[in-house]
Amino acid sequence: MNQFERVAFYTLGCKLNFSETSTIARLFEDGGFAKVDFEDKPDVFVINTCSVTENADKKCKQLVKRAKKISPESMVIILGCYAQLKPEEISRIPGVDLVLGANEKFNVLAHLEKKSEVKVVHDNIKHTHDFIPSHSYGDRTRSFLKVQDGCDYFCTFCTIPLARGKSRNASIAATVAEAQKIAQTAVKEVVLTGVNIGDFGQGGAENFFDLTKALDDVAGIERFRISSIEPNLLSDDIIDFCLTASKRFAPHFHIPLQSGSDDILEKMRRKYKTSLYAQRVERIKATNPDACIGVDVIVGFPGETDEDFLATVHFLKDLDISYLHVFTYSERANTGAPKLGTKVPMETRRERSKILHLLSDRKKLAFYQTQVGKQKAVLFEQEENEGWLYGFSENYVKVKTPYNEALINQIVAVELTEIDRDGLMKCHILTNFVS
Repeated sequence: MNQFERVAFYTLGCKLNFSETSTIARLFEDGGFAKVDFEDKPDVFVINTCSVTENADKKCKQLVKRAKKISPESMVIILGCYAQLKPEEISRIPGVDLVLGANEKFNVLAHLEKKSEVKVVHDNIKHTHDFIPSHSYGDRTRSFLKVQDGCDYFCTFCTIPLARGKSRNASIAATVAEAQKIAQTAVKEVVLTGVNIGDFGQGGAENFFDLTKALDDVAGIERFRISSIEPNLLSDDIIDFCLTASKRFAPHFHIPLQSGSDDILEKMRRKYKTSLYAQRVERIKATNPDACIGVDVIVGFPGETDEDFLATVHFLKDLDISYLHVFTYSERANTGAPKLGTKVPMETRRERSKILHLLSDRKKLAFYQTQVGKQKAVLFEQEENEGWLYGFSENYVKVKTPYNEALINQIVAVELTEIDRDGLMKCHILTNFVS
C-alpha cells in the first residue's frame, strides 16, 4: 500500500491553474489517493502557484506554513508558475518537500517519494513543448477548459512566458474531445481558458475562430464563455460568430486593455493601439448592445505620468464597457518594465487603483440599468446566502432570486426586475425552464 493515502489541493491564480489542478487531482485519484479538504489532515499537500503578483508569492509561503500546522508529517509539493520561476527560493521555504517545474508538474506521481532533503525537479522553460489538455471539475455548474498554454508576446510587465513557455495547443479535434468529456457530466457552462487563447494555432492551419465553430457543435454543453482574448486577436469573424451565428457562445468578452495611453502601450510592448481597442468595442456593441465587455487595466506602470493615467481614465469613460479588472503594477524579476521609466510611488498606484475601481462600479451599474426589464437565461449555481440563490445571465449579469433547490444548475428564463443595494439584479422566474 502507498505510504500516502490522502491528498489535498490548493490553487492560486488564474482559471488556467484551476483546470490544471483538476487534471493533476484526477491523476492522484487514478493512483489510489483519496482527495480531501485542506483542513482534513492529508498526507500530501499539492499547492499550484501563481507568480503574477508579489502577493501570490507571499500567499504560497503562508500556505506551506498552514499546511505543516495542520499536518506536521505531511509532504508538501509546490508546482506552477512560481515553482518554475523561483525553484531554489521555494526549496528554502521551511516545510517544502518537492518543487516541480513546468515540465514535471503532470509527472508528480512519479516524483512522489519522500526524501531526507528537498527535491527540486526543474528544467529550462525553453524545453517545455508539450501541451497537456485539462479541464476543471468539482463544480457541477461550470468547468474551465484549457485550450492553449504559454505565450510568445513577452509584454514588458509579464513573467508568464518565463513560467509557461512558448504558445502551444492541442489540435481542434483533441480539444473538442476534451470538451466532450465535460459534456458527459452535469456541467452546463464551459469557460475557455489559456494564457493567450486567441493565439490558438499560432498562425498554422487551425485557428481560434475555427475552434469556436467546432466547439459550438458539441452537444451536451449549454453555454461556452471566452475567458479573455487579446484585442488584436479578436477578429470581426469571432465577434460576429459569437454574437449572431453561435448556438452556445455567450455574448460576453473580456478584452485586456492595460492602458489607455498609446505611449504606455508601446512601452508595455502591447500589439495594438487604443484606436483598435475602441473599434473592437464598437463592433461588439453595434452587433449586440446587450453584450457584456470586461477590461483589464494596469495602474502604476513605470513611467506612467499623471497625463498617461488621465488618458486611461478618459478613454475608459468614453467606452461602452461593462466592468474593469484593475491591477496595481508590481515589479517582477527578469522583466523589462523597471528599465522603461521612473518608478511610480506605491501611494500613487493605490490612488489610481481606487479611481478606476470607482469607475468600474459606475460602468457596471450603468450596464445593469440597461438590462432591467429584459428577459434573459440565467444559470443558477449551488451558492446560497441568507435565503438567496445566485447565478449569471448569458451576458454576465449576476442575478439573485429566493432560494429554490429545483433551480440549482438549471438555465432558467427570467425577467430582470431591479438592482438591489448590493448591486445585484433581482429577477422574476418565468414559467419555462430553458434547460
